Amino acid sequence: MKKSRFSHLDAQGKARMVDVSPKPVQSRRAVAVAVLRCAPATIRQLRKEALPKGDALAVARIAGIQAAKRTAEFIPLCHPLPLNQVTVDFKVGKNSITITTEAATDARTGVEMEALTAASVAALALYDMLKSVDKKMVIEHVKLLSKTKK
Repeated sequence: MKKSRFSHLDAQGKARMVDVSPKPVQSRRAVAVAVLRCAPATIRQLRKEALPKGDALAVARIAGIQAAKRTAEFIPLCHPLPLNQVTVDFKVGKNSITITTEAATDARTGVEMEALTAASVAALALYDMLKSVDKKMVIEHVKLLSKTKK
């Protein structure tokens, strides 16, 4: 059988999950970020804990952690990974909230999709929590900052 030059396609061009069994188990870590741009008035309400839906950051943190744990359910060709840790942190600025996530595992494949999923879903959860007070929010700059293995 001819080998495909694309890792997620077989020789016939069909989608497949990559066989990672020959790879060694390694400690892996990934960091991702997303930014939610919003009105300064929204940030003021967030800081005063005066939002109609409650503690937006707590909800977004839990949503991000939960999403990382379920990444393989959302991204069809991802391997389910045993996560050692997922963190979701927020930097609240004057007109934006920067969400930084980190995921760690000991596995045969990387954990970047889990970090990216956590950042994306945390941003979506924040959007949901804030949409009643801000109709012009924008989620942007979702990206992987780093990935390491040892």
